[in-house]
Amino acid sequence: MSILSRVSIAALLTAASVFTSMPGFAQSGESKNGEKAPPALAADPSKEAQRGADEFAEASRLINGPAGNPECTWLGRRVVGLLWRDDMDTAFRHLDLYDRFGCPGQHIQASFRCVVRQGNIDPKATQSLNSRVHACWLNPSTLPAATAAASPTTSATTPAATGTVGGSNTAR
Repeated sequence: MSILSRVSIAALLTAASVFTSMPGFAQSGESKNGEKAPPALAADPSKEAQRGADEFAEASRLINGPAGNPECTWLGRRVVGLLWRDDMDTAFRHLDLYDRFGCPGQHIQASFRCVVRQGNIDPKATQSLNSRVHACWLNPSTLPAATAAASPTTSATTPAATGTVGGSNTAR
């Protein structure tokens, strides 16, 4: 290869590396259009710690047995949230720790069932998932708002009542 082609290739590689790293330089720590930082980042750490302590105290007051212990509450709520987000590997690692602390697996099952029964959650609103998991952890028998308001009678011809799915008798 000639010296001219070597220099051209080196110049192209240098230019490519400079241009690919430019977006990183263009981003600054400030928000666009003078917007303030999100409230979650601007929260006072001492208030967050107090809120967490209050949640654990509430759980130990409302839940009888080891599921109300702070370590069970902390790990269990995370397992339920991870299961909802389909992060099975991380959920199972947390579940192993949950079991090591002697926390009841039935409470996770009941809490996750409560979260699922209440329907879909807006994936962009993480706080709604956290608040739903918290409420279901404290009271796994919480019914969805639409079901609680509806009449308790159900039709015998619905697929759920007859055990059929999509008109067939196949089990899933």
